[in-house]
Amino acid sequence: MHFEIKARDTGSSARRGQITTGHGIIDTPAFMPVGTAGTVKAVHFRELRDDIKAQIILGNTYHLFLRPGLNTIEQAGGIHKFNGWNGPMLTDSGGYQVYSLAERRKLQNDGVIFHSHIDGSRHTFTPEIVVDIQRSIGADIIMAFDECTPYPCDYNYAKRSMALTHQWLDRCMIQFRTTELRYGYQQSLFPIVQGSVYRDLRIQSAEEIAGYNADGNAIGGLSVGEPVEQLYEMTELVCGILPADRPRYLMGVGTPANILESIALGIDMFDCVMPTRNGRNGMLFTGEGIINIKNEKWKADFSPIDEAGTTYVDSEYSKAYLRHLFTAGEMLGPMIASIHNLAFYQWLVREARHHIETGDYSTWKDMMVKKVTRRI
Repeated sequence: MHFEIKARDTGSSARRGQITTGHGIIDTPAFMPVGTAGTVKAVHFRELRDDIKAQIILGNTYHLFLRPGLNTIEQAGGIHKFNGWNGPMLTDSGGYQVYSLAERRKLQNDGVIFHSHIDGSRHTFTPEIVVDIQRSIGADIIMAFDECTPYPCDYNYAKRSMALTHQWLDRCMIQFRTTELRYGYQQSLFPIVQGSVYRDLRIQSAEEIAGYNADGNAIGGLSVGEPVEQLYEMTELVCGILPADRPRYLMGVGTPANILESIALGIDMFDCVMPTRNGRNGMLFTGEGIINIKNEKWKADFSPIDEAGTTYVDSEYSKAYLRHLFTAGEMLGPMIASIHNLAFYQWLVREARHHIETGDYSTWKDMMVKKVTRRI
């Protein structure tokens, strides 16, 4: 993997870059649609490529391991051949499931024992196993195994959790460097900074992670319920420590405003389920604010979904028609809303790249944050 910074904003730490992988180029800042089980819900890959213009998607190690299983993926020749997505792909290691499925797992120094949410079967994830699974899946960027701490989180727990994440990272790196490629193209392993919302822990973790000289680095354990001010404080702190010549990935973030503010702090990569999950429930993100398309006020509004014209679907469907689809329970409604939201997020990061190149990102960002947080 190769990362090159093409431009820097004059009024912030925002940078416009380019990541080159074995499956293509990723322009940064980049937003990755979440395809947990190897598919982005309700969205065809053709739409992702041609209409939404996504360059990279995210899959999840835990979910793909359980279903369809490694044998199926390996027999197909890796995840790209299995699901037909021919662009770059990243897999989350399953560390987030250690947090989100707490009632189904037992955390140990060696790894995690968990019970499948599908059939209750018992499985063990260790750092070595997680690297091997991601080798088998075949994503271009794979993540180190970590523990994602909840919020609020006791300082001593956060400190122990961070130490465990660092121990697991050592083992991940050894396994990664001593195992062979499966499918003939390079993979990159990203470590993850932890430490909850404690400055000293975040500094310690970021310094530790920076010392591995990895192709890229991630920031985890944020956007889990903490105040947005702490999200930005921790992000800015860590960005000041992680290597400036490597991509920085803020995991699980977030709203359009979160993304715009975090780009200004030096973040290059984002992922979040919000565009699709909220879209399936009728919430639309637009260039003028947030719309609940289920509201009665849109019943006879025949204007485009987003009058700012940020996505291709804005010229094809009206607010009234999309509201009708949701009211009638038609599957097409959540599909159109998901496509629109994903395309809007891609439009947002494309515009961010443009304004970084022209040097006025900070001014544009301040104007856009006011718009995208407004309820219409």
